[in-house]
Amino acid sequence: MSIFQKIIDGEMPADIVYNDDEVCAFKDISPKAPVHILVIPKKPIKSLSDMSSDDIQLMGTLLFRAKQIAAEQGLTDYRLVTNNGAQAGQSVYHIHFHILGGRPMGWPPG
Repeated sequence: MSIFQKIIDGEMPADIVYNDDEVCAFKDISPKAPVHILVIPKKPIKSLSDMSSDDIQLMGTLLFRAKQIAAEQGLTDYRLVTNNGAQAGQSVYHIHFHILGGRPMGWPPG
């Protein structure tokens, strides 16, 4: 069970900023920007590579909720990131999107 599943199940505390039947969003415990929020599905999907066609609507919902959460945080400019696999920086194997904002973002990111 991932740390994110423990947050969803209420077994681990988190600073939750959004929660509904499909999506949970909370502040990252090690923020990389003034605003750093993780948006996760409640359905346990390990990574983008593990998605199926059954997950298309859920992924659209995640993106829409990320947009809403960013706006609620006062962000008009922000970066939305997901990592797929260890070489890309994925450390928790429960798909999630990072909302990063509140400062200028450089490119390339890594």
